[in-house]
Amino acid sequence: MKRLLPLLLALIPAFAYAQEELNVHNYPQHYFRNPLNIPIYLAGNFGECRPGHFHSGTDIKTNGKEGQPVYAAADGYISRIKMEKGGFGHAIYITHPEGYATLYAHLSTFVPRLQSYLREHQYAKERWDVDLQLSPSDFPVKKGQQIAWSGNTGASTAPHLHFEIRDTKTEHPLNPEMFGLPIVDNIAPQPKAVAIYDLSQSIYEQDPKITSLKKAGTTYTPAGNDTLRTDATLAGIGINVDDFMNGSDNTIAFYTAALYMDDSIQAEVRLDDIGYDETRYINAYADYKTHEQKKQWIQCLFRLQGNALGHIFENMNSKNGGLSISDNQAHKITIKITDDRNNITTVRFYLQSSGDYTAHPACDNLFKCTQPNSFEQPNVKFSIDDKTIYDDICFKYKSTPDATSFSNRYMIHYAYVPVHHSFELSIKPNTAIPFELRDKVVMMYSDGKDEDGRAAVAIDKGWYKASVRNFGTYWLVADTTAPVIKSLQKNGSNLNKAKQITFAVTDAATSVKKFKGELDGKWICFEQHSNLFFYQFDNHCPKGKHNLVFTATDENNNTQTYKLNFTR
Repeated sequence: MKRLLPLLLALIPAFAYAQEELNVHNYPQHYFRNPLNIPIYLAGNFGECRPGHFHSGTDIKTNGKEGQPVYAAADGYISRIKMEKGGFGHAIYITHPEGYATLYAHLSTFVPRLQSYLREHQYAKERWDVDLQLSPSDFPVKKGQQIAWSGNTGASTAPHLHFEIRDTKTEHPLNPEMFGLPIVDNIAPQPKAVAIYDLSQSIYEQDPKITSLKKAGTTYTPAGNDTLRTDATLAGIGINVDDFMNGSDNTIAFYTAALYMDDSIQAEVRLDDIGYDETRYINAYADYKTHEQKKQWIQCLFRLQGNALGHIFENMNSKNGGLSISDNQAHKITIKITDDRNNITTVRFYLQSSGDYTAHPACDNLFKCTQPNSFEQPNVKFSIDDKTIYDDICFKYKSTPDATSFSNRYMIHYAYVPVHHSFELSIKPNTAIPFELRDKVVMMYSDGKDEDGRAAVAIDKGWYKASVRNFGTYWLVADTTAPVIKSLQKNGSNLNKAKQITFAVTDAATSVKKFKGELDGKWICFEQHSNLFFYQFDNHCPKGKHNLVFTATDENNNTQTYKLNFTR
């Protein structure tokens, strides 16, 4: 025991340092309880790279099924109920007295009193997708009080509970694992590859040099030569990393990554406190082009000039994380990666410029990301502001005739280059559009893999415009086809033992803009989940024979109606 005492005493400062580093914002520990009564196993965690956003909370597994009781994580009051077809689906928000709020998403149903309150307001508004704001006296809750049952609603691909902790002042989601939730994780992050970029040119005008990593003891090194060479004199480093927790095979995100050159820190990333107003900057933080082309999430340890998500970067050098290696010497690169439980992984290699730098080709149409840009041809035009793209691009355009459309197909740059917010695209048809079709025009879009459409509106002098949020190929067609409604029940059926009525609705060109179900001439609460529309039987459908009329309307006001007779 006497021999162990000095060792234990020596470990105390290191442990205290690790805890301090883990909880740099001094979030209260154990204030929030597990929102479920089963152990926490994560299907996803805060800061994960997702298409178009950082993951904003923890996805807690529910044993692969719906119906797990969900409990208030701390004292407070239910301040918001939101129902939507995508996103969080059925969601409850609780405001707590210590400056925090929690979100419980993808729920199935709420506890009876809350479910009755919701239904009352849905029928009063005659719409199921409501966003209700509640006062502190409506539904106060205690820590551990049941509020709902878990589900699989909204943009969810499997049963789970999405749980968030937010700052009530900023409304920013915070990293829930910094609050001492009971999560067991002693598995260190597992980096798979490093990527080297030439920061003297746009990230979208190059393909990074990606090198796989191998584990050597507790350190990861390049699978081949431990000296990586590049033509760049100012280099950027990206990493592809998986992390795991005990008891789950789902990949999760790391918490911090620190980049050192010759033992001097150059940049650090800390994934915490990312607001919904800035989460789309994931497309600047991660290498969007590589993800679109190779399905790899390369997370950049340098900051693009158009990336406004500055606060996740710490200890940044004067080159925004770029590494000056113009001396053609081999420089030691170290990357230290930690997860939410302070398990640490180290990546080591050497980086050297080959000295074979060649000038980049001249660009005929350079779009600078720090200034507004515009483009206009006789039949297509658009403008973007100085916050639309994240790095400079050499803009490319192509016009291809299309005999089946009202316009040519216009390639508006490459779909693998991200756009931060919407811009207005205008196209003038090169084929006369009959008068009766002018309010049925659709601006179709293709990224080279899939096609979809959005309604377009006629403006001055025959131009049609739409608000778009992607580069890619656009063209004009007419949409006169109403949605297709398929009933999952036979007409005249006895539905006495059924729990709900369901229709599958699809639209060829755009999407369903609005829908309505009327039972014996009165509105009933149909809900949408993807292309399924269902009504769960309630007290608005008594026993007996009924006539149901379901109507769906698309973006161009093409309407379809389906009539169903049934007995209950």
